[in-house]
Amino acid sequence: MLRLRECKFPRPAVTVRLMTCPTIRIDAMTDEDITLVRESFAQLHRRRNETSELFYARLFEIAPDVRPLFKADLAAQRVNLMEFLAVAMATLRDPKGLTVLLKKLGRNHRGYGVQERHYDQVGAALIWTLRTSLGAGFTPELERAWTSLYGEMANTMIAAGRGA
Repeated sequence: MLRLRECKFPRPAVTVRLMTCPTIRIDAMTDEDITLVRESFAQLHRRRNETSELFYARLFEIAPDVRPLFKADLAAQRVNLMEFLAVAMATLRDPKGLTVLLKKLGRNHRGYGVQERHYDQVGAALIWTLRTSLGAGFTPELERAWTSLYGEMANTMIAAGRGA
């Protein structure tokens, strides 16, 4: 069983850079990273129902305290998750557009009661879902690319939730 402390997922950093960086730092991702992330997401998107079910089952397993933040019926939420990730994949080469989306999402999530610590739990559930769904295809390079991307996305949402 994967435990949070065993996950290689970096904690979203709380730094001055967060407050001063106007756009998400996708520029740190190479063209190869973007290609890897997009191709792996395409595989997941073909099985979007299964993927989103796995994600939420894992999230609620490792973070049962987040369950009350969601409606009882998760069908719409599962669709929203996969649609958001599809939009994120489409905007990876447009950091400003992705940043606008993430900032809005971060402010909205703060209003829903999402706390900063929940971002680590979501990240751990995401990486676990990727590893489980992609199996041997989830290479160390792919894990690094997804971890980097999610860390930047989470940092942007956290900063927006703080009003930064």
